[in-house]
Amino acid sequence: MTNMINAAPALQETDELRADIYALLATMLRKQPEADLLAWLKELESDQDEDTPMARAWSTLALAAKHSEPSQLEDEYTQLFIGVGRGELMPFACWYLTGSLMEKPLAFLREDLEILGFERQENVKEPEDHIAALCEVMSMLIRTGRGYEVQHQFWQKHIQTWAQKFFTDLQSAKTAVFYTAVGLLGHAFMQQEDNWYLQLSPAAREGGKQ
Repeated sequence: MTNMINAAPALQETDELRADIYALLATMLRKQPEADLLAWLKELESDQDEDTPMARAWSTLALAAKHSEPSQLEDEYTQLFIGVGRGELMPFACWYLTGSLMEKPLAFLREDLEILGFERQENVKEPEDHIAALCEVMSMLIRTGRGYEVQHQFWQKHIQTWAQKFFTDLQSAKTAVFYTAVGLLGHAFMQQEDNWYLQLSPAAREGGKQ
């Protein structure tokens, strides 16, 4: 995805972290982690005093990375999302919402993306409702200073309705090993986002600041 917005305001720490997690999920769901990302994941350290779904997810992801190699991850990603004809999972909103690809949810998404100033890059072949693309959009909405109301509307319309089910399926997929941990992180983060939006005051949501 590309975005037409040029200005990138300073972000609060919470928003920087949210944008980073969306970007990380997008990277791992777009393709298997390369060696440099895998090395970074191996060094992740969570707060040992914190027992939350996110903390457990980070620890699990770091452990999974330590037991993974790039070539192994390429095979795992291919079996999960590409396969022969199709992979074990279909990481598209339309598939989860309608049971088919290229249906009305994609048309509605494209309308909203155009309004927000996003367009698909020429080298991207997957439809815009791929989970990686949606995470990329959320990361850019945050980084470019779109208010919480805009972020929440996009998340509620295009991600909340199906992402939890997708990440649950990813955790239990037969061919998932490393990606079980990715599913755990995605599920915990989507739940955290849900709770975070619920806790925002009306003034914060409208003003874009906590």
